Amino acid sequence: MELVEKTLNSNLKFEGKILKLKVDRVQLPDGSVSSREIVCHNGGACVLPISADGKVALVKQFRYPYKEVIYEIPAGKIDQGESPKQTAVRELFEEVGGKSNNFVDLGIIYPTPGYTNEKIYVYIALDTIYEQPSLDEGEFLDVEFFEFNKVLEMIEDNTIKDSKTIISVLRAKINNNIK
Repeated sequence: MELVEKTLNSNLKFEGKILKLKVDRVQLPDGSVSSREIVCHNGGACVLPISADGKVALVKQFRYPYKEVIYEIPAGKIDQGESPKQTAVRELFEEVGGKSNNFVDLGIIYPTPGYTNEKIYVYIALDTIYEQPSLDEGEFLDVEFFEFNKVLEMIEDNTIKDSKTIISVLRAKINNNIK
């Protein structure tokens, strides 16, 4: 059986600053018809910053949808005309004041494939040096530094719940990017 769904029609229901919501009618592989609600997103990039002495910079910020403060690596949406790597470089500096000449591409993740087309491009920035962050207007966060093994513990004990952060840290560990 071919596992492809054919789009019959698409209706834009909402268009905001960072996403769109559309509802598509689709024909399923067995010929029946169904609907798909899709959050359309331009995509984003995230970066796991690690200094030469092995310190990982995490941002701690309030995330309104969850109504809690969470730990994350620097990340942001890809701006028009910007490459994923450019986004990662920009977000590294904006959020933690980080700079690195040693970016490693760790691949792409699909954060929630059931209802969004968002792709997040994952990077690690080795030998990161830190200056004063340059936060966007309306962005409030704290930067904290941890040993890599402490970050792994924070994943294991569920202190870190953010999927892009978890995946980035584990991919860095698996790919032996950690000294």
